[in-house]
Formats: sequence, structure tokens, C-alpha cells
Amino acid sequence: MKKKLISALLCAAMVSAMLVGCGSSSGESAGTESGAASEEAAGTESAAAASGEGRVYYLNFKPEVDAQWQEIAAAYTEETGVPVQVVTAASGTYEEVLKAEIAKDDAVTLFQINGPVGYQSWKDYCLDLTDTDIANALSDPTLSIASEGKVYGIPYTVETYGIIYNDAIMQKYFAMDGAKATSVDEINNFAKLKEVVEDMQAKKDDLGIEGVFASTSLLPGEDWRWQTHLANIPIYYEYKDASVSDEAEITFKYSDNMKNIFDLYINNSTCAPGLLGSKAVTDSMAEFALGQAAMVQNGNWAWGQIAEVDGNTVQESDIKFMPIYTGVAGEENQGLCTGTENFWCVNSQVSEADQKATIDFINWMVTSDKGKDYMVNTLGNAAPFSTFGDDEKPADPLAQEMYRFMESGKESVSWNFTTFPSQSFKDDFGAALLEYANGNMTWDEVKDLVVARWAEEKAATAQ
Repeated sequence: MKKKLISALLCAAMVSAMLVGCGSSSGESAGTESGAASEEAAGTESAAAASGEGRVYYLNFKPEVDAQWQEIAAAYTEETGVPVQVVTAASGTYEEVLKAEIAKDDAVTLFQINGPVGYQSWKDYCLDLTDTDIANALSDPTLSIASEGKVYGIPYTVETYGIIYNDAIMQKYFAMDGAKATSVDEINNFAKLKEVVEDMQAKKDDLGIEGVFASTSLLPGEDWRWQTHLANIPIYYEYKDASVSDEAEITFKYSDNMKNIFDLYINNSTCAPGLLGSKAVTDSMAEFALGQAAMVQNGNWAWGQIAEVDGNTVQESDIKFMPIYTGVAGEENQGLCTGTENFWCVNSQVSEADQKATIDFINWMVTSDKGKDYMVNTLGNAAPFSTFGDDEKPADPLAQEMYRFMESGKESVSWNFTTFPSQSFKDDFGAALLEYANGNMTWDEVKDLVVARWAEEKAATAQ
């Protein structure tokens, strides 16, 4: 697929989003700071540098937890006197913001990579953390990002995603005459899911919903649930068939399976397919929280996005998970998509004082009572460290569902999107999905683009 076509797709995607104008973007502006922690850090950073004391400057990946990180930063500074600055990149802009922030004189001291591909991009800035307390506290050392026996990236949470559903709406449907299932337990493959969803969509007025699925957010920068998380499933099965953990080229063997579920999402939704280019994740989660939709694809981190919506009507006890079924043979035993793409790295290019201050900060997050409380109850992290006891697990409903599936004997879908070749590849994939939803591309054209761009970007990163 030629570069001109890709550029045209991206332009078309942006034009589509501007023309429709029915959504809103989420996340803080790139490089913005908020809260007392940022103000205090700004006021004390120069003093810390002058005295030779270390500082912490964290570039946060997730806009949805910016406020929580500002609170944590302020608390740590109050307790230790060490200035902590947290800056949050807007959704979909982390790599470009990191490139800018790491080049500054007062560079970021703590940043994130998303896995092996991220490490290859940033390995010159990743400090060896092998002998640190936080590395030694990992419950499963194999979860870390390592090279030649040295640890360079520390996973700080295990997460999961799937189809979140409102059980109250589902129970209302199951009680209807002619319902295609009588319980969620019967929905264990794509064929049954499709049958139930299409029947629910036909009965949406009786169910009091606007659509079965919340809107499929395809606003550029907001499409990560599809070009990354949903796309993980066909890649998972392709890798599994080949007994590999990465490939320089893919055939997109299971692309039709991805099409199955993507079509189900966009054709049984609160929003017409042609309007999806202006929808953000916050729009989608608000629709679910307000009871306008019965289902939404997202992860356990979405609990806060649901609970904090003004007018939220979904009861905590009704928030459940089911796997993302796509029609692959044997998927009746498929579980949720469980893994991590969140790895802390300490900047090896900053001063030793800043390195030490940063390591002390992340050690505090996983060893102190206050830090662990923030990890679990404020950030909602399922922290993979031996320092956390059984009573120090997130209690929110989606985290509990994650543990339930992990202990169910179902086969979890591993996170293989950490091997996706680049952000550019994912952006092009998302643009193509939008053009498909708008009727401007066929699915075969989407498939061809994905296969070609994967090979191009893998070849580029190998150089």
C-alpha cells in the first residue's frame, strides 16, 4: 500500500471527524499540568537542582488517571520533601510528547514503554533496574522487560479487557418472550452473541436503550480500542497457530473474525456508523453509564469512567465482563484479554540524584502502606508485586471480574499488541477502520493496508 494512500486515509479520517461534529475529545492537552503537585514541583524544582537533591518528573500515559497522579505526587512531596511533577500526554500522543520532554534540560525522569517494541525505541534511555527493590519484588520476574539478563522495564499493573455489559439490561432481555438466550452463560461464542445482540437491537425500545453497544469511538486518537485492543485478538490467534511471539510479516489470517465483531459493534449501536468518526471514548463510556447501551468494549480501568459520570444509572453489582468472541473455532474456552503494556522506565540520561529520587518514588509506590493504597484504591491497579497481600487487591467490580476469569480455567488472550510495529501503523489502521465504517473502503482494502503497513514498519524498526 503506497504512502500516498495512507496519507489520504489519514486526511479523510480527520475530515470525517470534523464534518460530523457529534463527539468530544478526551484527555488533558499534551504537556499540560494540573493540581497542587504541579504547582509545588514548579516552585521547588530549581531549588532541588541547585542543592543537588533529586527530583521526579513522570510523564503519565493515561489521561483518565491524571487527577489521581496529581494527588499522589502532592502526597509524596508532602511526606518526603522531594518535588514530584506529573505531566499527562493526551490520548494517542504519548510517543511524540515523550520525544519532546526527554530532550529538555529538565528531562522526564520516569516514563513508560509499552513492551518489547517500546524498549527497542527507548533502550538508550532505560536505566538498568536489575538490582532495585522494585524489580526484586515482582511476583513474576518474567513480566519485566529484560535484555541480556538485565531488567529495564517494570510492569506496574496487570489489566484485562473484554465486553463490559450491564447485567440489569441483560436480565430484562432474558425475561422477554422469544429471547435467544436465558442467561449470559449461554453466550460463549460469536454465533450466539450475534444472535442475542441483533435480537436485543430489534427490541431496543422495549429494553429502554438506544443501542446494544455504546458508540465505537473512531475519532482519530480515540480509536485505540479497535486498532490496538480489538486487533490484538486476530494477531493472538495468528501467533498461536505459528507458535511465535512476534512476526516481521503477517497474513492477517483472522481478519474476517475481526470483521465479524467490528460489524456487530457498528451495526447494533447507539450511533449510526457514519457518525463514529466524531465519537470519543468518553462519549462511549457515558452512553453505557447512563443506561443508553447494554454493552461496551473496554478494560477494567473503565470502572472510574463509569462511576464518575454524572447521572450514572448502572449499579456496581450489574457491571460484568464477557470475552470478545469473533468466531474462531474453540473460542468457547476463551477468557478475557489479560496482560500489561504499562512498564515504568527510569531515564538513564538524567543525573544520579534524579535517578535515585525516581527509584525511591516507585519503590514507595509498591512498598509503603500509603503508596500501595494509592496503587490499589486510587489507581485501581492489580499490582504484580509480592509486597501486596490478598487483601490489597482492587475491590471495584471490573477488577473482581478480572480475577474471576483468571481463576475460571478459561484461556486468557495474551496481549500481543505490544509487538505491533509502531504508533504510525496503529494510526493508519484506525484511519482505515473509520473509512470502512463510512463506506469508503472495503474490508479487503483494510486487510491489504494492515498487511502492507505491518511489513513496512517492522522493516523500518529493524534497521
